[in-house]
Amino acid sequence: MENYLKDYINMLKVERNLARNSLDSYLHDLNQYHHYLESELDLKTIYNVTLGHIRSYIRYLTDRGLSANSIKRAVSSIRTYHNFLSAEGYMKDNPAQLIDTPKVARKLPEILTVQEIDQILNIIPENAPMARRDLAIFEMMYSCGLRVTELCDFTTKDILWDSEMISVRGKGDKQRYVPIGPIVKKNLKDYLNNERSGLAEKNPNVPEIFLSRNGRKLTRMMIWILLKKWTKAAGITKKVSPHTLRHSFATHLLEGGADIRSVQEMLGHRDITTTQIYTHLDNEYLKAVHRQYKKQEYKRFD
Repeated sequence: MENYLKDYINMLKVERNLARNSLDSYLHDLNQYHHYLESELDLKTIYNVTLGHIRSYIRYLTDRGLSANSIKRAVSSIRTYHNFLSAEGYMKDNPAQLIDTPKVARKLPEILTVQEIDQILNIIPENAPMARRDLAIFEMMYSCGLRVTELCDFTTKDILWDSEMISVRGKGDKQRYVPIGPIVKKNLKDYLNNERSGLAEKNPNVPEIFLSRNGRKLTRMMIWILLKKWTKAAGITKKVSPHTLRHSFATHLLEGGADIRSVQEMLGHRDITTTQIYTHLDNEYLKAVHRQYKKQEYKRFD
């Protein structure tokens, strides 16, 4: 079965251009699926898998106490995997076509208020070690809505100073452009001119902007630890992660009257329904947006 899985992961990498984290998630889910088929059901080839076998695996995941979100992700991985196997002729029929996806309640993301964002930014002392770096990191994540991996991979080549934009390489290696305001520009230049140059001397070939004290590229975990440190210092008791800043960015934009399509573009969402979840839009706002678009559409035919 391993060869089928290798072919599938390679297809996701080459044709769908998925990020490394997404590929690892698929691989993890499907390795567990294969292990169950072989060890628990004694199936030696994927060709003999039936709908009953898949449902048996889902019951097994449920009995292990996995969350509805985890089971939903596993089902999605299995379904797309069997779609691939059927399309490539590895299986005569697709047993995953009739799988029911578990219903998952839509959970609204935690956000910070503008005042709480300011508390975090203002609590960082100017004379603290790496203060300029930390301030630039949190200001960029909030003001540009960056994912933590996008921030970690950010380089000087991605800054378009004259256009007041940054180039962001998002999920699936998709590129988007996000505006930067005067505060972000000021903090970035302050860090680049006064802190990064010294850090880069230890590892001059590292292209990423945000570096550790050893001159190495900051990791996702390092940024999470930094945010936790300054959030606690600011006296904020909410459960805050780097993604909370992204949630807050989208929410505050929308509350300020930004168009949902513009927010979708800046966040790098392929599907606008994802943006709706992030910004927890109410139905009345959605109806108003819909009516506005319809008015524009009707005018085209007047």
